[in-house]
Amino acid sequence: MPNYTAPLNDMSFVLFDVLKAQQLSLCPGFEDANEEMIRAVLDEAAKLAENILQPINQSGDIEGCHYDPETKLVTTPKGFKEAYKAFAEGGWSGLSASPEYGGQGLPHLVKIVVDEMACSTNLSMGMYPGLSHGAIDALTLHASDELKDIYLPNLISGEWTGTMCLTEPQCGTDLGLVRTKAQPQTDGSYQISGTKIWITGGEQDLVDNIVHLVLAKLPNAPDSSKGISLFLVPKFLEDGTRNTAFCGGLEHKMGIKASATCVMNFENAKGWLIGKENEGLKCMFTMMNSARIMVGVQGLGLAEKAYQISLGFAKERLQSRSLSGPKNPQGKADAIIVHPDVRRMLTQQKVFVEGARCMAYWAGLHLDLAEKHPDASVREESDDIVQIMTPIVKAYLTDEGFFLDRSSFTKYGWRGIHPRLGS
Repeated sequence: MPNYTAPLNDMSFVLFDVLKAQQLSLCPGFEDANEEMIRAVLDEAAKLAENILQPINQSGDIEGCHYDPETKLVTTPKGFKEAYKAFAEGGWSGLSASPEYGGQGLPHLVKIVVDEMACSTNLSMGMYPGLSHGAIDALTLHASDELKDIYLPNLISGEWTGTMCLTEPQCGTDLGLVRTKAQPQTDGSYQISGTKIWITGGEQDLVDNIVHLVLAKLPNAPDSSKGISLFLVPKFLEDGTRNTAFCGGLEHKMGIKASATCVMNFENAKGWLIGKENEGLKCMFTMMNSARIMVGVQGLGLAEKAYQISLGFAKERLQSRSLSGPKNPQGKADAIIVHPDVRRMLTQQKVFVEGARCMAYWAGLHLDLAEKHPDASVREESDDIVQIMTPIVKAYLTDEGFFLDRSSFTKYGWRGIHPRLGS
């Protein structure tokens, strides 16, 4: 099994020498987020990633999740329930969430660094709390106080998880084509009916309750994206009754098979409106932007892991002799790391990882400054940077991170060098 060591020195260099992240402690609400405290948090996150998430990554992807068509339940791979419990009990689910509802109130930037470690060691596991974080953000900004009081404490503690239900069989990014319906009820709730696909964590056995955030259309709503509303639909209602929101099967994927990606059927399921009628897309973008940054960090995390695998393999694989003379005179060949072209490819991997890390962390820093800085002009400027950088972080880091991950030349399954790197 490939090993992983959290690159804490590289992370700290970007945080404190390049971005001066210690400045966040001057922002109201982040007073405790000084360099010493952030380093202590990252030290503990490294232990979690290396010792709990990493060991079940490969076995989890081999075993995958399993769907029972009779019970409509999903079972996660061996060890995932225990790993998720350790994650939740460690307070990692609420790292950047509001202390008002049980969160730790740390900067989003700190969570981004922790996300990188989770994505490097076990992306499948990281998907479950990752979607919960987006749900927490959406509820915090748009839900009624009543919904916040009921759902935020359990989402933040990790006792429950959240999902984002947008895509439908006939509808991908063009959300104006959504067919899921929401029928108002006399008690102020709504009956939600429709099918959603590609729902991360839509059904799983890690927690007792799952909170779905669902896009749907009210009767007589405009037949476009301007007619979409957002609803909270829990798996279990407050009285313990099973809501009629069921998994219809698992999607088939090339990887992250330990992450349950589900078809979800809502059969007159009970839900509650989040925000205003016909403004669901605005509310959902809060969740989507959170998810988009994390997706970019996934590319970064996988690229870092790929680099570590490649470097380790280059140091142990013997092939030919160094151009400047034998470096392993006691053996029949030298390790391939002595060859200039191999060193070039490793350097290219390393350069991308370091640049990608700077980009992602810089966006995260401005996410915090846009929210907490005492100067309104700084908040406005940082918000502009976040709006520009969020799609760039997602698109560029995942694109290039994928190619670098593909290029890993290791005995663990990757053999060739991608043409973009040369071969």
